Order: sequence, then C-alpha cells, then structure tokens
Amino acid sequence: MERIQINSDYSISRVIKGGWHLAGGHGQISEIQALEDMRAFVEAGITTFDCADIYTGVEELIGKFRRKYHNEFREGALPEIQIHTKYVPDYNALATLTKEQTTAIIDRSLKRLGVEQLDLVQFAWWDYQFPKYLETAVHLSELQKNGKIKYIGVTNFDSIRIQKMLDAGVKITTNQVQYSVLDQRVQQNMTTLAEENNIPYLCYGTVAGGFLSDRYLNTQDPLPPFENRSLTKYRLIIDEFGSYKLFQKILQVLREIANKYKVGIAEIACKYILQKPMVGGIIVGARNRNHLQSLQKLNGFTLNDNDLNKIETLVAQGKGPNGPFYELERDKTGKHGSIMKYNLNED
Repeated sequence: MERIQINSDYSISRVIKGGWHLAGGHGQISEIQALEDMRAFVEAGITTFDCADIYTGVEELIGKFRRKYHNEFREGALPEIQIHTKYVPDYNALATLTKEQTTAIIDRSLKRLGVEQLDLVQFAWWDYQFPKYLETAVHLSELQKNGKIKYIGVTNFDSIRIQKMLDAGVKITTNQVQYSVLDQRVQQNMTTLAEENNIPYLCYGTVAGGFLSDRYLNTQDPLPPFENRSLTKYRLIIDEFGSYKLFQKILQVLREIANKYKVGIAEIACKYILQKPMVGGIIVGARNRNHLQSLQKLNGFTLNDNDLNKIETLVAQGKGPNGPFYELERDKTGKHGSIMKYNLNED
C-alpha cells in the first residue's frame, strides 16, 4: 500500500482504516471479527487507523488489538501501526473548558490505547461562539511539549480559525476534512492555506458513506430511515450537490472510467481524491476485510487527464455544498447539524 511521509520521522498509509463504523449506529460489531480484520488490514499495508475519543469503544478496541498482537509488532512480524485519534470536547463544556479537563481526556485516550504517546490528536470544536478553541489548542501544544502527543492535527475547522491557531504558535501537522466528488468545499477555500503551511488533508466522506459505489448505480432514490448514520449524513450531501438524478450521472461516469481500469466505482472515487493537491490520505470506513482486495487495487492505476476532465465536467454542474468548510454542519438547528451527537464525552 502506498505511503506518504507526513514528517521527517512519520509516515502513514495513504489509505487509512476508519473507525466510526465500529462505534455503534452502523450495525452489530463482533469484537473478535473486528480484531481479525484489523490484522488483515495491517498485513495488507494499511497500517494507519483513525478513531476518536467520542467513538464509543473504538480506542479501547484498537488498544486490545495492540495488546493481542504485541509480540508480533515487537518482533517485526507485523509492521508498526499509526493511530490517529481526536479530541472533541463536549458542546456543554466549550464555554468553561480548562486545561485540566483537556489533559484528563488525553490521558484517557493514552490509557485506552495502551500507549505512552499519542501519534496524532486531531482537534475539533463544535461552535465558534465559544472562543476557547484557541486557548485549548495552546493547551494541546503544551501537552505535546510534555511528550503526551507526537503531532497535533485539526478536523472540521475553517481556514480563519486554523490561521489563528498557527499564529498562536500551534504546529498543525494535518487537517482532516470531508472531501469527495460531491463535496469540494476545501478546494474552494482552504487549499491555499494548506499549501502555504504544508498541512496535508486526511479526507473522510470520500465514498460518501458508500453512496459512491456500484451498489447505488441505476437505483431509485432510497427512502429513510437509512441503515446507518453514514448514509443519513451523506444523503444530505447529495441534496446539497444537486439532485439524485445528477448523482446518478456521476455514478455512470465513474462506472465508465472504472470499466477501463477493471475496478469499482468506489476505487475511482477514492483515486480522484488521492490525486488532488495536498491530499495525504483518505479515511475509508470499511466495516470488514471484504473491501480489502478492492482497496489494494488503488495502487495499480492512475487517472489520466481525460478521466479527470470527465469527472470535473459533472462536478461543475453541482450546485454545492457551498461556503466555508463545515459551515453547514456547524448549524445545530440545520438539517446537517441536527443529526450530530454533541456530548459524547460526558461520563
């Protein structure tokens, strides 16, 4: 699996195994199967994991994986893994958040994962009306200097606030963003900042929760309730993009390109984003190893200018989503924000 050097002493697999689907709301999870699947991904070269303090049980599960195969990691039978977690303070805590509270959550992540230092902590903040995000970012930077955190990233911040954190002396290594054929907000208003400060994107939503796949080609618009939270979220993005009819046109073009490379629609959607400027990796929430063989095919082809032009022609017909990145989702009363869970760190 292709890798990228994020820093002089830190590289990741460009395909990152997502963890949100293991946190509930995506169907029943077998712990034994999940641990075996993790091993299969690592053996295939997908050594980087994405999780979060608010993904119920996922940090603990990855910690169990590390312990179960400790000897094989130590002896080199399995390659070293990289674990990217998040720090997502509860909405109810934003107005009064202290360094002690932040430290407690970071310490909890260290304990859950069974590590002495967190590889990457991706910082998120629900609402800018509470200005403590800047102070909290500085607190994370202090924890980094104390050795508890190796690298600090951000997720779901806009360019203005990222620049403020940089100006405050916080070294931001990565930026986790939603980026797909259907959602190119970061391209419109964030990539210049990323290039100027060498902050690569780690992208989620690249296959829109599974919508950008052969499963939905030539299908009727599915009606809610959807089978999991990802589909609920990304069906809203299809609406922002334009319509289900236009979405089907996108799938048809992706399928036409996929035929040429003998891969699936999802692989074309992934490769399209992997070839974008400043993209370090994509986070794929594969529920099990069934998708592993398809993901490994991403190394075997490159989209040419003709392929990219066909996709861009249809992308240009989309009406959105527009505005600063994550602005739509930040509105708690809107259709995007109202599906979020805001206080998952509460005891």
